[in-house]
Amino acid sequence: MKISFEGKVAIVTGAGNGLGRSHALELAARGAKVVVNELGGDRTGLGRSSEAAQEVVELIKENGGEAFCHGANVTNFGEVEDMVKQAMEKWGRVDILINNAGILRDRSFSKMPIDDFKALIDVHLMGSVNCTKAVWDIMREQNYGRIVMTTSSSGMYGNFGQSNYGAAKMAVLGLMKTLVLESAKHDICINSLAPTAATRMTEGLMPEEFAKLLAPESVTAAAVYLCSENAPNSTTLCAGAGGYAVSDIYESDGIFLSPDEQSAETISQRWDDIIDISKQAKLTSGAEQSQKFVLKAMAELEAKS
Repeated sequence: MKISFEGKVAIVTGAGNGLGRSHALELAARGAKVVVNELGGDRTGLGRSSEAAQEVVELIKENGGEAFCHGANVTNFGEVEDMVKQAMEKWGRVDILINNAGILRDRSFSKMPIDDFKALIDVHLMGSVNCTKAVWDIMREQNYGRIVMTTSSSGMYGNFGQSNYGAAKMAVLGLMKTLVLESAKHDICINSLAPTAATRMTEGLMPEEFAKLLAPESVTAAAVYLCSENAPNSTTLCAGAGGYAVSDIYESDGIFLSPDEQSAETISQRWDDIIDISKQAKLTSGAEQSQKFVLKAMAELEAKS
C-alpha cells in the first residue's frame, strides 16, 4: 500500500537544498502540508537567505501541494517557536518533524577553533533539541507524532577531521533513545536517519563517479518510511546509493568480579571474557545495564554461598 501523508503536517529543517529539499518535495508529493525551514547560509552556517526555501515552496505549490517557508535559525528557540506557531495557526497540527539542518566546519582536532566545535553542537544537537521541544507538547496532546533525527556514520564510527560533527551526530542518538522512553504512551515514534548522499555539504569530498550514485532521493525513501504511520521506533536507519541497513549499540554479556577481585590487574587478566560478544545483547535503557550487573552479581554471590 502506498504511503500517504494526506491530512498530515510536516516540518523539515534545512529544506532549501540537498537532502532537506528532497525530503520536503517527497512528503508534499504524498499529500503532506510542509513547512520548508531554511536559514539560507552557506555550508559553514554563515549568511542568510530565503531564496532556496521559497523555490521549494513554489515547486510544491505548482504541483498542487500546500507549503510555506520559514527562515528560523534552529539554534534560536524563539525563532523555532514562531515557526511552529505559524504552522499551528495555518493548519492546526504538526505530525512530522525531520531534524535535517546542519553545517560543516571540518578540521583536525588540533587545528579546530573551539568556536567551530561549539557551532556544530549548537546546530546539529541543540537545533534538534529546539525543534523537537517546540513540537513535543503538540504531539503529546494529539497522541501522534513522527520525529526523525539526522545522525551520521561520522558520529557512529568516527571520521578524521570531524570531531565536532561526529560528537554532535552521536549526541542526537542519545537524545533519540531517551525521548523514545518518554513518549511511549503518545504514539510518537522517534528514529534516526544516517544518510550518505552527494549534496552541497559533501561537495568536493568524494570522486564524481561516487557522487552520481549517492542521489538524495535514495536517502529520502528511508526518511519517508520513518515518517509513516507504520514507522519503527528507536531505530537508526542508514541509507545511501540504494543501500539500506540498521545500526545499533550492543553490549557484551560481561563478567562478575567479587570485591576482592575488583582490580585493574584482574580486569586485564579477564579481558578476553569481558569483550566476548557471543552473548551480546541490545539494551533498551540505561537502567537495563544496571539491572544486568546487579542480577549477575546476585547470581554469582548466591552460587558461592
